[in-house]
Amino acid sequence: MIAIMIADDHRVFREGIVSILENTGDIRVVAQAQDGKQVMELLRQVQPELILMDISMGEAGGIETTRLVREHYPGIKVLVLSMHSESSYIVKMLEAGASGYLLKDAGSAELINAIKAVAGGQTYFSSQVSATLVDQLVKGNKPADRKAGVTLTKREIEVLRLIAEEYSNPEIAEKLFISIRTVDTHRRNLLEKLEVKNTAGLVKYAMKHGVVKG
Repeated sequence: MIAIMIADDHRVFREGIVSILENTGDIRVVAQAQDGKQVMELLRQVQPELILMDISMGEAGGIETTRLVREHYPGIKVLVLSMHSESSYIVKMLEAGASGYLLKDAGSAELINAIKAVAGGQTYFSSQVSATLVDQLVKGNKPADRKAGVTLTKREIEVLRLIAEEYSNPEIAEKLFISIRTVDTHRRNLLEKLEVKNTAGLVKYAMKHGVVKG
């Protein structure tokens, strides 16, 4: 059973989500919050596996709240559910520590799939969000505006771009005419060089530093 909290300032919307999830059998809403302040207060009493987080919630919004949750409760995952599709919001929520981003026009099946994916340790981005990320990536001004001391090879930049576009290792291998084992090696090297822990970290780096096709 996946225990979740819903953080949104619209009560009717929260109740609608509860109605969708209550019949799944394996997802349970254990708390509801109307803003970030209430999220942090409730976390003293109950600690869900995942928080379904809105961005615009009065004074204590989702970006800073996500940062606080990830700092004080690193075991709790955050899945964004927002009306904002702009790249600036997406990047800020990823930088704050969110593991997924879904728009509010998503269907119930996608919402359930996203919750299960993020609760299971994966990342999840809706198709529109993924398209926004890739568009931002392709429009970058530099091949790689890197951290000081970090140098990426042309091949690593190619692999990073394809990872950000959500290609799997076998698909990347096919596109670049290299072995899956080589792709896996490049992925591990990227994680080590960029000092990130997972694919979400690679996507954040790619977005922030404008990695483009060589």
